[in-house]
Parts: sequence; C-alpha cells; structure tokens
Amino acid sequence: MKMFVRTFGIIALFRKRLEVAVPGALLAVWLAALLPAAGLAGTELVFGTYAADKPTATVKKYQPFLSFLSKRMSQELGKPVKIRLKIAKEYEDSIRQLANGEVDFARFGPASYVHVMNDNADIQIVAMESKNGRKRFKGVIVVHADSTLQSVSDLTGESFAFGDELSTIGRYLAQEHLLEAGISSSDLKAFDYLGRHDLVGEAVGAGKYTAGALKESTYKKLVSKGVPIRVLASFDNVTKPWLAAADMPPDVLEAMRQVMLASENEEIVRKISKNGFLEGSDQDYDIIRRAMERSLAF
Repeated sequence: MKMFVRTFGIIALFRKRLEVAVPGALLAVWLAALLPAAGLAGTELVFGTYAADKPTATVKKYQPFLSFLSKRMSQELGKPVKIRLKIAKEYEDSIRQLANGEVDFARFGPASYVHVMNDNADIQIVAMESKNGRKRFKGVIVVHADSTLQSVSDLTGESFAFGDELSTIGRYLAQEHLLEAGISSSDLKAFDYLGRHDLVGEAVGAGKYTAGALKESTYKKLVSKGVPIRVLASFDNVTKPWLAAADMPPDVLEAMRQVMLASENEEIVRKISKNGFLEGSDQDYDIIRRAMERSLAF
C-alpha cells in the first residue's frame, strides 16, 4: 500500500509541474511511462482454511509457512507477494469461499475437495501433501484406554462421535469402515457430529462416547497430553490437496507449484507437510468419492 501511495504521489507532482508547460497528449505519454511502476506493488493472495483444530493452533501452524511461501514466490515472480490468512468456522464456509473465488488458494481435506469440485469444476490442484513419499495416510477409530472392545463389530449398541458432517475421516471414511463391519446408524445406540477432531478424541477420553473417528496425528497429540484413548481400528485416507481458485493467474499458480514441489525445501515446509509435496490429480481422490457414496447407506 505504501508503494502505491508513493508512486501516485510522484505522478501527481509531475502532473502539476507539467500540465502548464506540456500539451495534453505529451503529458499522457509521460504519465504512461510512470504508471507501470505501480505494478511493482505486487500481488496479494488470500489463503483459506477451516479450523479442524483450535483456531489459535491453526494460525500458529500456517503463518510461518505462508510467510515462507510468500518470500519464495516473490523470488520466483520477481515482484512482492503478500499472503494473508482467512479461517472459516465451518467446512461449508471454506468450500463456498474457494468455489466463489473469495479466497485465492486453500488447504482442504479430500472430501472437501470433492465437494468444491462439484461446485466449481475449474478449481485447480496445486500439489498434494506427502507422507513418506506417498499419498496415503491413516485415519483411526478410537475408544477409551480402558475399553474392553476389540473390534469395530463390537460397537453394535454403543455410542459414536463423528467429526464434522463434511469431514473425510470424521465422517465419510469412518462410516464406510463401520458399514464394512456390518454396522449402520440404526445399530448404534447414539451418534453425534462434534466438529473438530480434537473434540472427538477428548469426548471419547471423557467417557461421553464409546468410540470416535479422528485423524492419526490428532490422536497422537491427545495421547501425549494424557487423554486416555487407544486405537480400535485404522483405515486409509488420501493426503490433503492444496487448491487454487479457478481464476488464479497461470504464472502465480506455477510459481506456487514450483516452490511447493521443490525437492529441497526448508524445515518450515515439513511443519506443514512432513515430507513435502507431490504432484496430484483428480483421480487420486476416487477412493474418497466411493466412500462418500457408500456413506449414504449409513
């Protein structure tokens, strides 16, 4: 913003000095030579995500990486790139914001990717997160540490805590896994959608629900904090995609992709994606589409 003010301040000064001595046509040529300097103010991007964990933890997690990304993209593009963070309270809001172009890029769960593609088929995959060089990782169903249950089929007649109603692990994959064990919603005593993964784990640890579904990384964090839960079962999930809005300029998209796919990225990248990023395609998410379709029978 300061650069814009300085640039147009100079233009205004030249205009006052030239408008008496210089004919209008020639003045326009002088100003045209000066105006391109305003373009040097660079690009501002808005990164959107939703709070799968506490909002304060979300900011702490993303801000260092976004600062790194803006610096490296500035080098790639040869002009300043600024990135600001926008956190949506609900999955639906984040999906709508990307589909409508209210944010420029986002990190979504796989199910949210499927939803946003249904809303806007021109959304673009920047890259996929890597887990030990792979595109798959685990979701888990947990029970209290003292639970005597040994398998998912033992959950008949028990209570279950899901995450958000649009969550890949917290709903769709978990419900598909329950169905494979012969359990549908009518076989449970009760079930609820609690939103965040950490809330699911804490509720199971507090004995409010017999079991719940959450991502493995959140499970490990909760156990390290002393929450008394253990894994009853695990299932495959696809790593998260980083997505660009349909109208992101090609050069900006390519610069972002080049930075994220660099083979030797800094330590700050591994705090977001432990093993960096991989190229991704729409077909990588076919197993999620299948789970979403199957969960309709839950």
